[in-house]
Amino acid sequence: MNKWLLSILLVFCAFICTNLLWGLSNNLLETPKYSLVKKIGSFEIRQYEPMIIARTKVKSDYKNATSAGFRKIANYIFGGNNNNMSIAMTAPVLTNSPVDVGDHYQVSFVMPRSYSKDTLPVPNNKDVEIVDQDLDTVACISFGGWATESKVKNYHEKLSNWIYKKGFKSSGKFMVAQYNSPWAIPPFRHNEILVKIKK
Repeated sequence: MNKWLLSILLVFCAFICTNLLWGLSNNLLETPKYSLVKKIGSFEIRQYEPMIIARTKVKSDYKNATSAGFRKIANYIFGGNNNNMSIAMTAPVLTNSPVDVGDHYQVSFVMPRSYSKDTLPVPNNKDVEIVDQDLDTVACISFGGWATESKVKNYHEKLSNWIYKKGFKSSGKFMVAQYNSPWAIPPFRHNEILVKIKK
C-alpha cells in the first residue's frame, strides 16, 4: 500500500472515529423524560414529563433563525447570565417547523432536571427567557441526516398525515428536535418532528 493511500485511509478512519465519539457524547447528554405509549415504525406516541426550557424568538428564515437562536441560548448556558454560571448542555435543540411557524421561530434548550426556575440564573440577554413547558402527549417521527428545511417539511407532512389517519388532532405548532452537535455528519445524526396531540 503506498503512502498516499495509507494517508487517505488514516484521515478517513480519524473522521469516522471523531463522529462516533460525538455520537457517544450526545448519547450521554440529558434528554427530556417521557414514557413510550406506542411505536409503529418511525412513528411514536409519547407522554412527556413537565420540563423547564430556555427559549428565544427570532424573525428570520429557518436556517438563520435556528443558528441565531442556538447562539443566543448557548451563550446563556455557557455563562451569559447573572451568576456567570455554566449549565450542562442537553439534547435536543427544539425549533418550530417552517410549515406552521407564523411570524417568528422559537428556539429552545431543555434545562437539566436538577434545576428549578428559582435556581436557574437570569439570562443577560433579555431575548432569552426561562419558562415551563408541558408537552404532555406527543406524536413523533424520527429521521436521520441534516434537518434541512425541505426535509423537515417532508417529515412534517408525513407526521401530519399519520396523525389524521390514526384519529388524533394536533394541538399547537409542530417542532423540530435536533439531537446532535453541528459537527456530526449525516449518518450519525438523529432528528425528530414533534407535535402535541389530543383525541
